[in-house]
Amino acid sequence: MSFFGKVRDTINLLKSVDLDQLAKVNEQIDLSEAMKTLGTLDERQLQGLMKMLKTKRTKKQHELPPVNGDFYNLDERLSPEQKKLQLKVREFMEKEVRPLANDYWNRAKFPMEIIEKFKELNITGVPYEGYGCPNLPFLMEGIIAQEIARVDVSISTFFGVHSGLAMGSIYLCGSEAQKQEWLPKMQKLEKIGAFGLTEPNVGSGVAGGLETTCRFDGENWILNGQKKWIGNATFADVIIIWARDVESNQVKGFLVKKENPGFKAEKMEDKMALRIVQNALITLNDCKIPESDRLQNANSFKDTANVLRMTRAGVAWQAVGCARGAYESALKYTKEREQFGRPIASYQLVQNHLVEMLSNLTAMQTLVFRLSEMQDQDMLTDEHASLAKVYCSMRTRDVVSRAREVMGGNGILLEYDVARFVADAEAIYSYEGTKEINSLIVGRAITGFSAFVS
Repeated sequence: MSFFGKVRDTINLLKSVDLDQLAKVNEQIDLSEAMKTLGTLDERQLQGLMKMLKTKRTKKQHELPPVNGDFYNLDERLSPEQKKLQLKVREFMEKEVRPLANDYWNRAKFPMEIIEKFKELNITGVPYEGYGCPNLPFLMEGIIAQEIARVDVSISTFFGVHSGLAMGSIYLCGSEAQKQEWLPKMQKLEKIGAFGLTEPNVGSGVAGGLETTCRFDGENWILNGQKKWIGNATFADVIIIWARDVESNQVKGFLVKKENPGFKAEKMEDKMALRIVQNALITLNDCKIPESDRLQNANSFKDTANVLRMTRAGVAWQAVGCARGAYESALKYTKEREQFGRPIASYQLVQNHLVEMLSNLTAMQTLVFRLSEMQDQDMLTDEHASLAKVYCSMRTRDVVSRAREVMGGNGILLEYDVARFVADAEAIYSYEGTKEINSLIVGRAITGFSAFVS
């Protein structure tokens, strides 16, 4: 094509730009002068101009794929009813929680107003049978945990502590009378629960080293000691307290009410993660508990471990939700953020980060789906739950780190959400068993040798 032919084609391209765009251009430059200048361009410059105009012209026609962290379409394995519930929870989190999450996280306050709204979802005590509970598969408990954590991990932790650890302790270890007294009210969120196991000096070593003690004086149980990191404890109506019987040296569980004499809960301050969760330091000073409030079927740490096994799968799902929220936030951002005249999602290095994030997320999702299937088939063991907790919490760390990476400086601002996911991933990494402790549980299962310090 001749030089003048290319000029003609370039002019035709300019004519194809819509009138509104031309009007805006004419406000800033003299188009007649611009056309004269066009005639002075060499062939290389004209080719560059034509390429730029074609790109601008076709930009609106390029439809981008939706932001979706379920790359393998695992949600399609849900029944229509299950899918409907999943979307109902997602809509609730997007509408009711996302707008306020950063503000409450920044102020380290809990949005008490959402408890009333949570009641309408009817998702508390999902896998339990009776007592007003939905009695759905454990898979749905995981899906719900993921959907809540996808928007905010703190709210997911509040929910997991209440519905999983507290209600689960009563469901597995309580007498029928205790279940009838507490579970229907807790299912309706009329009463809020907490779970007190970890202590100031005892975290990973709770199986044999609880410092909180209990003794029976003939009428009441007397509890003494402290518990630390107890989520929901500043406003919970009932706290499950685990203590070592000084006579038998066995672990027992108790239903401790906030009004019990000798019970004190102090809010923990200055956390860098899960700031919405109201963690407390609990002090028990000759706290009197009647025999009727001792969990009747909790007689050793094995009973405590049964509760932890059931809920540890939920923590793995929380990690997946955290990773998904960070990935989807980062993907959306990279499609909208432009540098050097193009969305940063169009650059190779950014796409590499996104694919690494999606790879980790997809592997985690397939793992927890299978984990919950095994739980529903009554095949779940300690090592199965521990492997999921180890892997998902590690990979979540990597996902949130890359999400923060592709967002540059904006990645540390709360308004883009990823900063909150980065911080909260650190808490997931540690609670419900550290990476090291869960690794030893899996290691013992696959080698036949226990590497725990005796």
